[in-house]
This record gives sequence, structure tokens and C-alpha cells, in this order.
Amino acid sequence: MTFKIQNLFLEGPIAADMVANTIQKYSSSPTIGACSFFIGQIRADRVGERTVAAIYYTAYKEMAIERMRKISKEISEKYALVKIEIVHSLGEVAVGEICLFVLAASAHRKAAMEACDELVEKVKRELPIWGKECFADEGYQWKVNQ
Repeated sequence: MTFKIQNLFLEGPIAADMVANTIQKYSSSPTIGACSFFIGQIRADRVGERTVAAIYYTAYKEMAIERMRKISKEISEKYALVKIEIVHSLGEVAVGEICLFVLAASAHRKAAMEACDELVEKVKRELPIWGKECFADEGYQWKVNQ
């Protein structure tokens, strides 16, 4: 499997039709028995008396792409994946919009599900991506991933 990681980042929210088209793209593959995917979207979290209206994402792109290439190789080998797709938003993403899409495709469901879960955790913990929570009252704070 080749790890090009060309389209890790997308400016703005991820469109639901892009997610659907990506899933559809692998539906006829004779080597894929299971696709597991994760869709992350912005919540209207309450922080004290304030409500999150959007998150503005920034990243150290070059470092994130290089790190994602290594993570993809590691996870692909560990779970014998056929394909990995990862897209993360940059810029502003409003409440209810999609900010992260991860897909792991494998011959078997257990490998696909475990790989997808591990990929999501590694994206959130290991990539240099930062989110600024923008509140409805115009204030903001930097988000800490959990």
C-alpha cells in the first residue's frame, strides 16, 4: 500500500457527499470485506456560561502529513488494511458540521473497526493540529484534545 497522504487537509467543513462518495468508491472492491469509518462533527459544548459556535482549526501541515504517513504505514501493517482515508478540516467549522473523516478498509470487520479507532486516537493525540473554540459571544479559547 502506498502512503501518499495528499489530501489530509480540507479548508472548511467536510461535505457529507464527499464522505458518501469515498465510501461508495470502495464498495465494489473485491479485496475489501469491511469499511469502518468515523465522522467527527462540532458540538455546541458549554464552557462555563459560554456556548461553542464553531472551531477554527490550524495545523503545521508539513509535519502533520509526514507524521500521518508514518501512522498510516504502521496501522496498515498492524491490521492488514487495504485502504486508509483521512481528512481533517482547517479553518472555521460551525456546530453540526463535519471536521474529521477517517475510513479504514480491510478484508475483515474486526481489523477495520480496530484500525479506525486507533487512527482517530492517533490523529487527535499525535498530529500538530490545533482548534480554537469560538464562542457565540465572540470570545474564544484554545481547545485541548481528550
